[in-house]
Amino acid sequence: MKGEATVTYPPRKNPPAPPVTAGPTESEATAVRSPLLRTLLTDVRAGKPDAEEAFWRYAAATGTPLVEPDPEGDPDHRLVTFVRREDPAHPATHVLALVHTVTDKDRHAGDLAPHLMQRVDGTGVWAISHRLRADHRASYQFHATDGTREDALRADRASWLRVLDHAEPDPLNDRAPLPSRDGRNPASVLELPEAPPQSRVRRRDGVDRGHTLDTEVDGRSVTVHLPPGHRPDGGPYALAVLLDGEMWGPVLGVGDILDNLHADGDLPPTVAVLVDTMGRRMQDLACSAPFVDWLADTLLPWAEREYGAGADAARTVVAGQSAGGLTAAFAAFRRPDRFGLALSQSGSFWWPDDERGSEWLTGQYAWAGRRPVTLHLEVGLQEWMLLQENRRLRNVLRARGYDVRYREFNGGHDYACWRGGLADGLAALLGEG
Repeated sequence: MKGEATVTYPPRKNPPAPPVTAGPTESEATAVRSPLLRTLLTDVRAGKPDAEEAFWRYAAATGTPLVEPDPEGDPDHRLVTFVRREDPAHPATHVLALVHTVTDKDRHAGDLAPHLMQRVDGTGVWAISHRLRADHRASYQFHATDGTREDALRADRASWLRVLDHAEPDPLNDRAPLPSRDGRNPASVLELPEAPPQSRVRRRDGVDRGHTLDTEVDGRSVTVHLPPGHRPDGGPYALAVLLDGEMWGPVLGVGDILDNLHADGDLPPTVAVLVDTMGRRMQDLACSAPFVDWLADTLLPWAEREYGAGADAARTVVAGQSAGGLTAAFAAFRRPDRFGLALSQSGSFWWPDDERGSEWLTGQYAWAGRRPVTLHLEVGLQEWMLLQENRRLRNVLRARGYDVRYREFNGGHDYACWRGGLADGLAALLGEG
Protein backbone atom coordinates (compact mmCIF):
# COMPACT_ATOMS: atom_id res chain seq x y z
CA MET A 1 0.00 0.00 0.00
CA LYS A 2 1.33 3.38 -0.89
CA GLY A 3 2.03 5.29 2.30
CA GLU A 4 2.60 2.18 4.43
CA ALA A 5 6.10 2.37 5.87
CA THR A 6 8.27 -0.59 6.71
CA VAL A 7 11.59 1.26 6.58
CA THR A 8 12.80 4.64 7.67
CA TYR A 9 13.39 7.45 5.22
CA PRO A 10 16.74 7.23 3.41
CA PRO A 11 19.63 8.65 5.46
CA ARG A 12 22.07 11.17 4.05
CA LYS A 13 25.46 9.89 2.99
CA ASN A 14 28.30 10.31 5.50
CA PRO A 15 26.29 12.03 8.26
CA PRO A 16 28.25 13.55 11.15
CA ALA A 17 28.68 11.39 14.24
CA PRO A 18 25.90 12.06 16.75
CA PRO A 19 26.67 13.41 20.20
CA VAL A 20 26.05 11.10 23.15
CA THR A 21 22.80 12.90 24.07
CA ALA A 22 21.38 12.88 20.54
CA GLY A 23 18.54 10.37 21.03
CA PRO A 24 15.09 11.08 22.45
CA THR A 25 14.62 10.77 26.18
CA GLU A 26 12.47 7.98 27.61
CA SER A 27 9.50 10.33 28.00
CA GLU A 28 9.95 11.65 24.46
CA ALA A 29 10.16 8.12 23.07
CA THR A 30 6.87 7.32 24.81
CA ALA A 31 5.20 10.45 23.44
CA VAL A 32 6.57 9.94 19.91
CA ARG A 33 5.09 6.59 18.99
CA SER A 34 6.06 6.47 15.32
CA PRO A 35 9.46 4.86 14.58
CA LEU A 36 9.80 7.25 11.63
CA LEU A 37 9.37 10.25 13.89
CA ARG A 38 11.75 8.83 16.50
CA THR A 39 14.35 8.53 13.77
CA LEU A 40 13.69 12.12 12.76
CA LEU A 41 14.00 13.30 16.36
CA THR A 42 17.27 11.41 16.79
CA ASP A 43 18.67 12.84 13.55
CA VAL A 44 17.69 16.39 14.47
CA ARG A 45 19.26 16.03 17.92
CA ALA A 46 22.36 14.62 16.26
CA GLY A 47 22.63 17.70 14.08
CA LYS A 48 22.23 15.83 10.82
CA PRO A 49 21.98 18.39 8.04
CA ASP A 50 18.77 18.27 6.03
CA ALA A 51 17.18 15.75 8.44
CA GLU A 52 13.76 17.37 8.41
CA GLU A 53 13.81 17.95 4.66
CA ALA A 54 14.64 14.27 4.14
CA PHE A 55 11.65 13.37 6.27
CA TRP A 56 9.31 15.58 4.25
CA ARG A 57 10.67 14.19 0.98
CA TYR A 58 9.90 10.71 2.25
CA ALA A 59 6.40 11.74 3.33
CA ALA A 60 5.71 13.34 -0.04
CA ALA A 61 6.98 10.29 -1.92
CA THR A 62 4.95 7.75 0.07
CA GLY A 63 1.88 9.86 0.77
CA THR A 64 0.41 10.60 4.15
CA PRO A 65 -0.64 9.70 6.75
CA LEU A 66 2.33 7.52 7.64
CA VAL A 67 1.32 3.89 8.09
CA GLU A 68 3.66 1.63 10.05
CA PRO A 69 3.46 -1.85 11.56
CA ASP A 70 1.55 -2.19 14.79
CA PRO A 71 3.83 -1.56 17.78
CA GLU A 72 2.15 -4.47 19.57
CA GLY A 73 2.89 -6.82 16.69
CA ASP A 74 -0.72 -7.42 15.69
CA PRO A 75 -0.94 -7.90 11.90
CA ASP A 76 -4.57 -6.77 11.97
CA HIS A 77 -3.63 -3.27 13.19
CA ARG A 78 -1.42 -0.42 12.03
CA LEU A 79 0.14 2.60 13.65
CA VAL A 80 -1.19 5.57 11.69
CA THR A 81 0.58 8.92 12.11
CA PHE A 82 -0.94 12.11 10.76
CA VAL A 83 1.64 14.82 10.07
CA ARG A 84 1.30 18.49 9.20
CA ARG A 85 4.10 20.83 8.16
CA GLU A 86 4.29 24.15 9.97
CA ASP A 87 3.68 27.19 7.78
CA PRO A 88 6.36 29.75 8.76
CA ALA A 89 4.17 32.56 7.42
CA HIS A 90 1.30 31.50 9.70
CA PRO A 91 2.77 29.69 12.70
CA ALA A 92 0.32 27.70 14.81
CA THR A 93 0.15 27.35 18.56
CA HIS A 94 -2.15 24.31 18.40
CA VAL A 95 -3.29 21.91 15.69
CA LEU A 96 -6.25 19.52 15.87
CA ALA A 97 -6.38 16.36 13.79
CA LEU A 98 -10.03 15.79 12.88
CA VAL A 99 -10.43 12.10 12.05
CA HIS A 100 -14.07 11.61 11.17
CA THR A 101 -16.11 9.98 13.96
CA VAL A 102 -12.95 9.10 15.94
CA THR A 103 -12.56 12.75 16.91
CA ASP A 104 -16.32 13.35 17.02
CA LYS A 105 -16.77 10.78 19.78
CA ASP A 106 -14.45 12.69 22.11
CA ARG A 107 -15.95 16.00 21.02
CA HIS A 108 -19.37 14.77 22.12
CA ALA A 109 -17.79 13.88 25.46
CA GLY A 110 -16.38 17.42 25.69
CA ASP A 111 -12.71 16.41 25.48
CA LEU A 112 -10.72 17.24 22.34
CA ALA A 113 -7.34 17.03 24.09
CA PRO A 114 -6.57 13.52 22.74
CA HIS A 115 -6.66 14.98 19.23
CA LEU A 116 -4.17 17.82 19.68
CA MET A 117 -1.14 17.20 17.51
CA GLN A 118 2.31 17.55 19.08
CA ARG A 119 5.18 19.42 17.50
CA VAL A 120 8.31 17.29 17.19
CA ASP A 121 11.02 19.12 19.12
CA GLY A 122 13.33 21.17 16.93
CA THR A 123 11.24 20.74 13.78
CA GLY A 124 8.21 22.09 11.99
CA VAL A 125 6.52 18.68 12.15
CA TRP A 126 3.15 18.46 13.88
CA ALA A 127 2.12 14.84 14.46
CA ILE A 128 -0.32 12.53 16.16
CA SER A 129 -0.52 8.73 16.04
CA HIS A 130 -3.49 6.39 16.29
CA ARG A 131 -3.47 2.61 16.52
CA LEU A 132 -6.16 1.53 14.06
CA ARG A 133 -7.45 -1.70 12.65
CA ALA A 134 -6.04 -2.43 9.21
CA ASP A 135 -9.44 -2.14 7.48
CA HIS A 136 -10.20 1.40 8.70
CA ARG A 137 -11.42 4.10 6.32
CA ALA A 138 -12.10 7.72 7.32
CA SER A 139 -12.02 11.26 6.03
CA TYR A 140 -9.87 13.71 7.97
CA GLN A 141 -8.70 17.33 8.12
CA PHE A 142 -6.40 19.57 10.17
CA HIS A 143 -7.37 22.72 12.06
CA ALA A 144 -4.52 25.04 13.05
CA THR A 145 -4.99 27.97 15.44
CA ASP A 146 -2.75 30.68 16.86
CA GLY A 147 -4.77 31.17 20.05
CA THR A 148 -4.78 29.59 23.47
CA ARG A 149 -5.05 25.90 24.29
CA GLU A 150 -8.40 26.61 25.93
CA ASP A 151 -9.74 28.11 22.72
CA ALA A 152 -8.40 25.23 20.62
CA LEU A 153 -10.20 22.69 22.83
CA ARG A 154 -13.63 24.31 22.91
CA ALA A 155 -16.11 21.54 22.15
CA ASP A 156 -19.46 23.34 22.22
CA ARG A 157 -21.51 23.14 19.02
CA ALA A 158 -20.89 26.72 17.89
CA SER A 159 -17.13 26.39 18.33
CA TRP A 160 -17.11 23.02 16.59
CA LEU A 161 -18.97 24.39 13.59
CA ARG A 162 -16.36 27.15 13.29
CA VAL A 163 -13.64 24.49 13.34
CA LEU A 164 -15.37 22.59 10.54
CA ASP A 165 -15.76 25.80 8.55
CA HIS A 166 -11.98 26.37 8.51
CA ALA A 167 -10.45 22.88 8.69
CA GLU A 168 -8.20 21.94 5.78
CA PRO A 169 -7.18 18.76 3.96
CA ASP A 170 -3.76 17.13 4.17
CA PRO A 171 -1.67 18.44 1.25
CA LEU A 172 0.57 15.36 1.25
CA ASN A 173 -2.27 12.84 0.99
CA ASP A 174 -2.11 11.56 -2.59
CA ARG A 175 -5.63 10.13 -2.80
CA ALA A 176 -8.51 12.01 -4.37
CA PRO A 177 -10.06 14.28 -1.73
CA LEU A 178 -13.62 13.97 -0.51
CA PRO A 179 -15.59 17.03 -1.68
CA SER A 180 -17.55 19.09 0.79
CA ARG A 181 -20.35 21.62 0.49
CA ASP A 182 -21.50 24.91 2.03
CA GLY A 183 -18.17 26.49 1.16
CA ARG A 184 -16.14 24.16 3.35
CA ASN A 185 -12.82 22.68 2.32
CA PRO A 186 -12.59 19.13 1.02
CA ALA A 187 -11.32 16.37 3.30
CA SER A 188 -8.49 13.92 2.81
CA VAL A 189 -9.19 10.19 2.99
CA LEU A 190 -7.39 7.56 5.04
CA GLU A 191 -7.69 4.08 3.56
CA LEU A 192 -5.79 1.33 5.34
CA PRO A 193 -4.70 -1.70 3.31
CA GLU A 194 -7.57 -4.01 4.25
CA ALA A 195 -10.40 -1.49 3.88
CA PRO A 196 -13.13 -2.72 1.51
CA PRO A 197 -12.26 -1.79 -2.08
CA GLN A 198 -14.07 1.14 -3.66
CA SER A 199 -13.26 0.62 -7.31
CA ARG A 200 -16.44 2.26 -8.59
CA VAL A 201 -16.45 5.63 -6.81
CA ARG A 202 -14.22 7.61 -9.21
CA ARG A 203 -14.69 8.58 -12.83
CA ARG A 204 -13.08 6.14 -15.24
CA ASP A 205 -11.85 6.66 -18.76
CA GLY A 206 -13.47 4.65 -21.52
CA VAL A 207 -16.82 4.21 -19.75
CA ASP A 208 -20.10 5.02 -21.48
CA ARG A 209 -21.62 8.06 -19.82
CA GLY A 210 -25.19 8.49 -18.79
CA HIS A 211 -26.97 11.83 -18.91
CA THR A 212 -27.61 14.04 -15.88
CA LEU A 213 -30.21 16.79 -15.75
CA ASP A 214 -31.71 19.06 -13.13
CA THR A 215 -35.45 19.60 -12.97
CA GLU A 216 -38.34 20.19 -10.60
CA VAL A 217 -41.24 18.02 -9.49
CA ASP A 218 -44.19 19.60 -7.70
CA GLY A 219 -41.98 22.44 -6.47
CA ARG A 220 -39.10 20.25 -5.30
CA SER A 221 -35.68 20.23 -6.97
CA VAL A 222 -34.50 16.85 -8.22
CA THR A 223 -31.54 15.64 -10.25
CA VAL A 224 -32.03 12.78 -12.69
CA HIS A 225 -29.27 10.51 -13.95
CA LEU A 226 -30.21 8.44 -16.97
CA PRO A 227 -28.26 5.30 -17.87
CA PRO A 228 -26.22 5.18 -21.09
CA GLY A 229 -28.49 4.66 -24.09
CA HIS A 230 -31.66 5.54 -22.21
CA ARG A 231 -34.82 6.04 -24.29
CA PRO A 232 -38.17 7.12 -22.82
CA ASP A 233 -39.82 4.16 -24.58
CA GLY A 234 -37.00 1.74 -23.83
CA GLY A 235 -38.14 0.65 -20.38
CA PRO A 236 -39.27 -0.48 -18.02
CA TYR A 237 -36.15 0.65 -16.20
CA ALA A 238 -35.15 0.02 -12.62
CA LEU A 239 -35.35 3.09 -10.38
CA ALA A 240 -33.09 4.30 -7.56
CA VAL A 241 -34.41 7.17 -5.42
CA LEU A 242 -31.52 8.77 -3.53
CA LEU A 243 -32.30 11.02 -0.58
CA ASP A 244 -30.06 14.02 0.23
CA GLY A 245 -29.81 14.51 -3.51
CA GLU A 246 -28.03 17.87 -3.20
CA MET A 247 -25.07 15.98 -1.73
CA TRP A 248 -25.00 12.98 -4.08
CA GLY A 249 -25.44 15.05 -7.22
CA PRO A 250 -23.42 18.27 -7.46
CA VAL A 251 -21.00 17.45 -4.63
CA LEU A 252 -20.18 13.75 -4.92
CA GLY A 253 -21.04 13.15 -8.58
CA VAL A 254 -22.92 9.89 -8.07
CA GLY A 255 -23.43 9.67 -11.84
CA ASP A 256 -19.87 8.34 -12.13
CA ILE A 257 -20.69 5.57 -9.63
CA LEU A 258 -23.81 4.61 -11.56
CA ASP A 259 -21.97 4.66 -14.90
CA ASN A 260 -19.25 2.41 -13.47
CA LEU A 261 -21.86 -0.02 -12.12
CA HIS A 262 -23.50 -0.17 -15.53
CA ALA A 263 -20.15 -0.65 -17.27
CA ASP A 264 -19.22 -3.50 -14.92
CA GLY A 265 -22.54 -5.23 -15.51
CA ASP A 266 -23.39 -4.96 -11.81
CA LEU A 267 -26.54 -2.91 -12.35
CA PRO A 268 -29.35 -3.24 -14.88
CA PRO A 269 -30.21 -0.05 -16.78
CA THR A 270 -31.33 2.13 -13.89
CA VAL A 271 -32.73 5.63 -13.69
CA ALA A 272 -31.62 7.50 -10.57
CA VAL A 273 -33.66 10.35 -9.09
CA LEU A 274 -31.82 12.44 -6.50
CA VAL A 275 -34.24 14.27 -4.22
CA ASP A 276 -33.13 17.62 -2.79
CA THR A 277 -34.05 18.21 0.85
CA MET A 278 -34.95 21.84 0.07
CA GLY A 279 -34.10 22.89 3.62
CA ARG A 280 -36.66 20.45 5.05
CA ARG A 281 -34.31 17.64 6.05
CA MET A 282 -35.20 17.52 9.74
CA GLN A 283 -38.90 17.54 8.87
CA ASP A 284 -39.00 15.16 5.92
CA LEU A 285 -36.37 12.61 6.97
CA ALA A 286 -37.92 11.71 10.32
CA CYS A 287 -40.40 8.96 9.42
CA SER A 288 -42.61 11.56 7.74
CA ALA A 289 -45.69 9.89 6.27
CA PRO A 290 -46.54 12.92 4.07
CA PHE A 291 -43.05 12.96 2.57
CA VAL A 292 -42.98 9.23 1.87
CA ASP A 293 -46.46 9.41 0.35
CA TRP A 294 -45.25 12.28 -1.85
CA LEU A 295 -42.39 10.09 -3.05
CA ALA A 296 -44.75 7.19 -3.74
CA ASP A 297 -47.71 9.06 -5.21
CA THR A 298 -46.11 12.03 -6.97
CA LEU A 299 -42.42 11.41 -7.66
CA LEU A 300 -42.65 7.79 -8.80
CA PRO A 301 -45.58 8.28 -11.22
CA TRP A 302 -43.68 11.24 -12.67
CA ALA A 303 -40.54 9.10 -13.13
CA GLU A 304 -42.63 6.45 -14.84
CA ARG A 305 -44.24 8.94 -17.23
CA GLU A 306 -41.04 10.78 -18.09
CA TYR A 307 -38.40 8.05 -18.00
CA GLY A 308 -40.12 4.66 -17.94
CA ALA A 309 -38.91 3.82 -14.43
CA GLY A 310 -40.56 3.08 -11.10
CA ALA A 311 -43.59 1.02 -12.14
CA ASP A 312 -42.33 -2.18 -10.50
CA ALA A 313 -41.82 -2.02 -6.73
CA ALA A 314 -39.52 -5.05 -6.89
CA ARG A 315 -37.12 -2.98 -9.05
CA THR A 316 -37.46 0.30 -7.14
CA VAL A 317 -34.99 1.10 -4.37
CA VAL A 318 -35.01 4.05 -1.99
CA ALA A 319 -31.60 4.82 -0.46
CA GLY A 320 -30.45 7.15 2.28
CA GLN A 321 -27.83 7.83 4.93
CA SER A 322 -28.27 8.73 8.60
CA ALA A 323 -31.77 10.27 8.85
CA GLY A 324 -32.11 9.34 5.19
CA GLY A 325 -31.33 5.73 6.08
CA LEU A 326 -34.10 5.81 8.67
CA THR A 327 -36.46 7.24 6.05
CA ALA A 328 -35.50 4.64 3.43
CA ALA A 329 -36.42 1.84 5.82
CA PHE A 330 -39.63 3.69 6.76
CA ALA A 331 -40.58 4.13 3.11
CA ALA A 332 -40.36 0.37 2.55
CA PHE A 333 -42.47 -0.18 5.66
CA ARG A 334 -45.14 2.40 4.83
CA ARG A 335 -45.32 2.01 1.05
CA PRO A 336 -44.19 -1.48 0.09
CA ASP A 337 -46.53 -1.16 -2.89
CA ARG A 338 -44.04 1.32 -4.43
CA PHE A 339 -40.71 0.64 -2.67
CA GLY A 340 -39.82 -3.04 -2.66
CA LEU A 341 -36.15 -2.36 -1.89
CA ALA A 342 -34.53 -0.14 0.75
CA LEU A 343 -30.85 0.72 1.23
CA SER A 344 -30.10 2.19 4.65
CA GLN A 345 -26.59 3.39 5.47
CA SER A 346 -25.92 4.32 9.10
CA GLY A 347 -29.64 4.66 9.68
CA SER A 348 -30.67 6.81 12.65
CA PHE A 349 -32.82 4.10 14.17
CA TRP A 350 -32.59 5.62 17.63
CA TRP A 351 -35.29 8.09 16.49
CA PRO A 352 -37.21 9.78 18.09
CA ASP A 353 -35.64 9.46 21.59
CA ASP A 354 -38.13 11.80 23.30
CA GLU A 355 -41.32 11.42 25.32
CA ARG A 356 -42.51 8.98 22.64
CA GLY A 357 -39.61 6.67 23.46
CA SER A 358 -36.91 5.53 21.04
CA GLU A 359 -36.37 3.11 18.15
CA TRP A 360 -39.94 3.62 16.96
CA LEU A 361 -39.43 2.11 13.51
CA THR A 362 -37.85 -1.03 14.93
CA GLY A 363 -40.98 -1.47 17.02
CA GLN A 364 -43.17 -1.04 13.96
CA TYR A 365 -41.31 -3.74 12.09
CA ALA A 366 -41.51 -5.98 15.17
CA TRP A 367 -45.28 -5.80 15.63
CA ALA A 368 -46.84 -5.06 12.24
CA GLY A 369 -47.49 -7.57 9.49
CA ARG A 370 -44.48 -8.50 7.40
CA ARG A 371 -44.06 -6.41 4.26
CA PRO A 372 -42.91 -7.93 0.94
CA VAL A 373 -39.69 -5.92 0.89
CA THR A 374 -35.93 -6.48 0.93
CA LEU A 375 -33.66 -4.30 3.05
CA HIS A 376 -29.92 -3.75 2.85
CA LEU A 377 -28.48 -2.25 6.05
CA GLU A 378 -24.93 -1.15 6.79
CA VAL A 379 -23.39 0.71 9.71
CA GLY A 380 -19.89 1.65 10.85
CA LEU A 381 -18.14 0.01 13.76
CA GLN A 382 -17.04 3.48 14.90
CA GLU A 383 -20.62 4.77 15.06
CA TRP A 384 -21.09 4.43 18.78
CA MET A 385 -24.50 6.18 18.64
CA LEU A 386 -25.93 3.90 15.93
CA LEU A 387 -24.25 0.50 15.98
CA GLN A 388 -26.41 -1.24 18.57
CA GLU A 389 -29.61 0.28 17.16
CA ASN A 390 -28.82 -1.05 13.68
CA ARG A 391 -28.02 -4.47 15.11
CA ARG A 392 -31.36 -4.55 16.92
CA LEU A 393 -33.28 -3.68 13.77
CA ARG A 394 -31.36 -6.39 11.90
CA ASN A 395 -32.31 -8.93 14.57
CA VAL A 396 -35.97 -7.92 14.45
CA LEU A 397 -36.06 -8.14 10.68
CA ARG A 398 -34.47 -11.57 10.69
CA ALA A 399 -36.82 -12.81 13.40
CA ARG A 400 -39.82 -11.62 11.37
CA GLY A 401 -38.60 -13.43 8.26
CA TYR A 402 -37.55 -10.42 6.19
CA ASP A 403 -35.01 -10.68 3.41
CA VAL A 404 -32.34 -8.48 5.01
CA ARG A 405 -28.70 -8.05 4.05
CA TYR A 406 -26.49 -6.57 6.76
CA ARG A 407 -22.93 -5.30 6.79
CA GLU A 408 -20.66 -3.57 9.29
CA PHE A 409 -17.70 -1.58 8.00
CA ASN A 410 -14.78 -0.24 10.00
CA GLY A 411 -15.47 3.46 9.69
CA GLY A 412 -17.83 6.16 10.81
CA HIS A 413 -20.68 8.47 9.82
CA ASP A 414 -18.78 9.41 6.73
CA TYR A 415 -19.37 9.86 3.00
CA ALA A 416 -15.87 8.43 2.49
CA CYS A 417 -17.43 5.12 3.55
CA TRP A 418 -20.96 5.66 2.27
CA ARG A 419 -20.05 6.27 -1.37
CA GLY A 420 -18.52 2.78 -1.65
CA GLY A 421 -21.37 1.29 0.36
CA LEU A 422 -23.93 2.91 -1.92
CA ALA A 423 -22.36 1.25 -4.95
CA ASP A 424 -22.25 -2.13 -3.22
CA GLY A 425 -25.79 -1.82 -1.89
CA LEU A 426 -27.34 -0.83 -5.22
CA ALA A 427 -25.54 -3.72 -6.92
CA ALA A 428 -26.73 -6.15 -4.26
CA LEU A 429 -30.36 -5.03 -4.41
CA LEU A 430 -30.84 -4.36 -8.13
CA GLY A 431 -28.08 -6.41 -9.73
CA GLU A 432 -29.63 -9.74 -8.88
CA GLY A 433 -32.68 -9.09 -11.01
